[in-house]
Amino acid sequence: MAVTFAEKLTRMPGYQAGVPKGKAPESIVADDIAQLASNESPFPPHPAVVEAITRAASAMNRYPDPGETLLRQRIAERFEQEPARIAVGNGSCEILLAAALALCEPGAEIVYAWPSFSMYPYLAALSGAREIRVPLADGALHDLEAMLAEVTAATQLLIVCNPNNPTGTHLPAARIAEFCELVPDHVTVIVDEAYIEFQLNDDPDATVDLLKEFANLVLLRTFSKCYGLAGLRVGYSLGAPRFRTAVDAVRQPFDVNALAQAAAAEALLHQDDVQKRVEGAIVERVFVEDRIAELGLETAETHANFSWVDLGDRDEESLVAGLAERGVLVRAGAPLGGSGHFRVTHGTRAHNERFLDALGELVQP
Repeated sequence: MAVTFAEKLTRMPGYQAGVPKGKAPESIVADDIAQLASNESPFPPHPAVVEAITRAASAMNRYPDPGETLLRQRIAERFEQEPARIAVGNGSCEILLAAALALCEPGAEIVYAWPSFSMYPYLAALSGAREIRVPLADGALHDLEAMLAEVTAATQLLIVCNPNNPTGTHLPAARIAEFCELVPDHVTVIVDEAYIEFQLNDDPDATVDLLKEFANLVLLRTFSKCYGLAGLRVGYSLGAPRFRTAVDAVRQPFDVNALAQAAAAEALLHQDDVQKRVEGAIVERVFVEDRIAELGLETAETHANFSWVDLGDRDEESLVAGLAERGVLVRAGAPLGGSGHFRVTHGTRAHNERFLDALGELVQP
């Protein structure tokens, strides 16, 4: 008899990294390709963070702190919260997956918008819950009214990606508060804020104040973007202590490695560096968006470090392939739920110019 595997594997889409087929990540750097597919920071970590990693490396014979004590304490201080409200994970994706396992089981429902973050389709498949995808409204924004209409007694998780990946659109904190007022208390609302520092509608910490009002609200954030630590995979959540306890219960011990903990704890001490990165990214955002418009292409109103480009009647696959042939990597829209689009990260000025020149060759030959 042949080995059989769980049926849920057939429902998992499979993550597609922004790397050309047959190429390892290190070869991309060696080839000096404009890597604009993964929404990473184009700049290395703060020098003090690199020093913290170096210091921590000498103790790699020991397991990491299973409670992420220092890191959780510094996150708590940063947001004036209790450490008991902080969950830390191997990227924010791990906390998402753990939330589904801790809160959902067959018969439960998970509601999220689509197109949105490509990890969300994994949640129902892993937990046995039923997923409900709600199309975005005009302007590629979350349709909160339509999402609310899908909530039932079986709904356990409702996810709002804000700013939304891959469209970059953002709803102000006041709108999130109005929405949370209407969501039943039995539903855990996760607001996925991986790109919150790049938006200009609010202070990035505006939603943190909502935690006092809504016990069922969880904010999800990451060190991968504005802190420049994508290679170490550290994410965290702010929410009720029972949420942290629940997600910790379903995860393996020692899930956040010691180098990642040391780097993230140090990075929190350099908010001036974060501000510089964000300001630089916004300058490049304006530059890229203006040039894309000059080429006659439309984009969603982005509040992130990337653009969601509408190709109209142009062929998505051939255009993305054409950019790759010219040394520019972007993410195709179809795997992200938006055929006829692509997502491009705002990188260094040199890489952005390379992208725009290549795009111009393809759309205005």
